[in-house]
Formats: sequence, C-alpha cells, structure tokens
Amino acid sequence: MLVTCTAAAIWLSAGSGVQAQTIRCGMNNGQKATGVPINIGGIVSKTGPDDFSASAGAAEAYFKCVNQNGGINGRPINYSVGDDRWNPETATQLRAKLVDDQKVVAMVGSSSFAECAANAKAYEASNVVVIAGVGVPRECFTSKNYAPLNAGPRLSTVAAAQHLNERDGAKSFVCISLNIPNFGAWACDGIDVWAKANGLKSTTILIDPGSSDANSTILQAAALKPDAIVFCLSKSVIVSLLVAAEQQGIVDKIKFGSGAAAYASDLPAAIGPAWNKKFLTNMEFQAIDSTAPDNKNWLAIMDKYADASVSRDTFSQGGYLAARLATETLLKLDPAKIDRDTVSDALRKVSKFESDILCTSWYFGADAARHNANSVLRTSIVDENAWKVVSPCTKVVDPELADIRAYEQKSGMDR
Repeated sequence: MLVTCTAAAIWLSAGSGVQAQTIRCGMNNGQKATGVPINIGGIVSKTGPDDFSASAGAAEAYFKCVNQNGGINGRPINYSVGDDRWNPETATQLRAKLVDDQKVVAMVGSSSFAECAANAKAYEASNVVVIAGVGVPRECFTSKNYAPLNAGPRLSTVAAAQHLNERDGAKSFVCISLNIPNFGAWACDGIDVWAKANGLKSTTILIDPGSSDANSTILQAAALKPDAIVFCLSKSVIVSLLVAAEQQGIVDKIKFGSGAAAYASDLPAAIGPAWNKKFLTNMEFQAIDSTAPDNKNWLAIMDKYADASVSRDTFSQGGYLAARLATETLLKLDPAKIDRDTVSDALRKVSKFESDILCTSWYFGADAARHNANSVLRTSIVDENAWKVVSPCTKVVDPELADIRAYEQKSGMDR
C-alpha cells in the first residue's frame, strides 16, 4: 500500500491540553508553496500485529505545515508513505517504488519492524539517507545510512530496568519481548549484559506476536520470582499483560516497567487504577504534555494537520523531529540544486540538531559506521490517569554503546 500526500492547511492551533499558539514550521511565512515538488518517502509497519504508523503520521503533518508556509524555498514536499505490513518482501518492494521509481531524495519518518534489515544495503547502494522517526530492530541502529531519532527498544528497555534498580532496589529481572529476529532477544540482552556486569540477574521470555496468551506469559514470568518484570512490547500487548497481572493478584508483589512503547497518553486509563504509581516506562523523548516550546509546537501541528487517529505519543514525537530536521536541512540548500546527492550529503553533516523534546542535541555522524545518537533518556510513572516524570535526563548504561560513546568523545559530542 502506498499513499501519497502533497500537503494542505495553515497556521494557528489549539487543543491536546496546550494553549493556542502560533505554529512554527519551515519558512513560517503563511504562503503556499507552488514550485516543483521534492519527493521524500517513508515506510511504516501499520497493518499487522500492531500499528507503528504514528511516526510517519506526524512527519506528514509537519510537511503539510511546511507546504503551507513557503515549502523548501518555494518548493513543496511530496511525501509518500508505504505500509510494509510487517513483511520484508513488501518492504523491499516499497523501497524500490520510492527510491527507484519516485526518485525520493531521502527517507524520513519511517518506523518499521521489517524494512531496516530488508533495505539497509540497498539504501547504501543508492546513496539514500534515512532519518527515521523510530528505529525498531537492531539493523536500524547498525546501518551506515540509517539514523533514527529515537533511542531504540534496547536502550529504552535497559533504562527502565536501571531505574527499577536505582529506585526500588530490584536485583532480579524478567524481560518479556517479541520473538522477532534482531528485536526481542537483542533488546532483552541489553538488560542481561547490564545485569551481569553489576552482579544482578536477568531472564528473557520471548512471545510470538499476535498469538501469545497473556495469562500464561505472566504466570511463567512470575514463577521465576523476579523483583521486576520489564516489557519490550507493543502497547496493545503490554495492556493485555498488565490486565492479566492484575487478575493474577501480583500487582503489589512484583515491580513492573517498560520500554517507551508504553508511553502513550491513553495507556494509564486503559490499565486502570490498580496500577497507580506501580507501572513505569522509559520515555525516549519529552513528556507528552510538556509545555516546553518545541513539544507544544509538535502538539499544535498534530492538532491542526494530523487526523485524530494518529497517536500523540513518543513515536509521533520522533516523526515530528525527523521531519523538522529534514526540513531545516533542506532549507539551507540551493532549491535549484536539491537532489539525492546534495540532500544525503547535507543530512550526513547534521551535527547539532536541538529540541526540548530531546535530552541532548542529535547528530548524524557522517564518518560513523552506525547511528544511535539518542541515548540520554527520561522515565515516568502512571499517576492517576496520566504520566508523571520521575527521573531527569539520564545516560543509559549499555556496554553495546561503547563504540558510540567513543565516537562522541572523539568528535567532541560526549554525553
């Protein structure tokens, strides 16, 4: 499925709990772009076990705003998003259509379980840079041309475990994740490696997406008698497991936490009052309801330009950031000379992208073999029917980041 959008819409907004404000995007001049379109693509995993399209939905909203505010020095962005249906073969076909047929100059706002492994080498061969809103499996963080704005499931899950250790003294963990290649085992291995390095214990349980039994999974985890259970799962699966844990009467017997997939505004109400102050999640970005300027701008753009069905969550924040970064990079180029090579070169040179949605500035790392710039994160806990931030920006401790930390120190970007 390939959906093409060449923008619409204008400049003021209110809602989502934020005060009315002037939206800022692109050239911010209130003039509709009418020049030759610039093709940009994105691939998401929407149809399947869960919907991971919010990242591209937010990127699309931002590009709509850009096109109504001067575009890229007069040229509108033609943003095309494909749904790979969690299928690597479909992801490959979409990449060929976007890169080879539509001649996109970059891929922006992607979020997929399938496409990183399927397309990474082809992106490199075609000199296409991917500024993903949300990287999911390991290949999204180990590829030369693929750079996500988010921290990724491994770091987010490790951060949750580290907070449970520091706040609650948890010394034994069960990590539950999906049995998907280079995703579940890789993410939970982060806790295992960190735990062993600190004299702690960790066990991994992998479940099949779309076919697991929540009660049996929770009982299997509880039988190991851990201090804490940490999820690295999609939101819908997390909700079903928390419901099962409540039914089994273990809410107060074991600590529970999650990677960033749980951080959505509707989850606290969905899991109910039993979990008040008892379920925490790592946040790869800023608090959803933060009144910091760029976060308010994200919410205002979503209210004005995105459908209500597009989640206002951490994945949406990532897509917004990816689109904003790409737009600001393109605006520095000669509009008559924008092509794949000039855009790829410019994106690789991004060294200090700032936003209050991020804990630290983001960089691409032109000479880095892989990219994982977002590794300083916040944590929040369910508080009534909302989330409450319970930790400041904290550096994630994961031995797998050794090469990234070394690169940052060498490049003067030490966190």
